[in-house]
Amino acid sequence: MKAVFSLLAGILFMSNMAFSQVKWSVDPAHTNARFEIKHLGIAFVDGEFTKLEGQAESKDSVNFDKGTVSFSIDVNSIDTRIEARDNHLKSDDFFSAEKFPKMTLSNATLTKAGKGKFKLTGDLTIKDVTKNVTFDVVQNNGTIIDPWGKTRAGFTAKTTINRFDYNIKYADKTPAGIDAVAPEVAITVNVELVKN
Repeated sequence: MKAVFSLLAGILFMSNMAFSQVKWSVDPAHTNARFEIKHLGIAFVDGEFTKLEGQAESKDSVNFDKGTVSFSIDVNSIDTRIEARDNHLKSDDFFSAEKFPKMTLSNATLTKAGKGKFKLTGDLTIKDVTKNVTFDVVQNNGTIIDPWGKTRAGFTAKTTINRFDYNIKYADKTPAGIDAVAPEVAITVNVELVKN
C-alpha cells in the first residue's frame, strides 16, 4: 500500500511539473507602446504611451508557444511631443481619458508561427469597446541572462486597428474630403520581459 501511495505522489509531482508555468513581468523602463497614423492624407504623426505594465506566462524559460500575456496602458501618458495635441487626444474627440483612463489587452495567447515568430491573439479594450485583435510578433534574439543575473526576453508586436471600431470618432475632413486623421492606426509594442 505504501508503494501505491508513493507511486501516486510521484505521478502528481510529475503532473505539477508538466503544467508549471514560468512567470514574467514587463520591464516598463525598456518597453514602449507606439502608434502611427496618417495626417491630412500626406504625412504621419506618431506617438507613444509612456506608462504601462504587464505580465506573461510561458511553459518554461525559452518556450513561449501557448504563452499568455496581459497588458495595461495609462491613456493619460500619451506623448506625441506636442502638449496641445496630447490634450486633444485625451479629450472626448479621441480617448476620453478622464472617463476611460486605461486601455488593456487581456486573454491574449501566443501561438508559434515560425522560427522566432508568433501570433498574439487577445481582447483589446479601448474606451468602452472590447474587440479581438491579432498581433504579428517577433522574438528578438531568444532569451538572455543580463549582467545582474536576471533572465530576459524581448519581443516586437505589430497590428493595425480601425479607431472608429473603438468609438474614437473624431471625423474632420479637408475641403477635398480627405480624413484629417485617418481611421487606421498602426500599433507597435516593444516589450522586454524579466523572469520573476
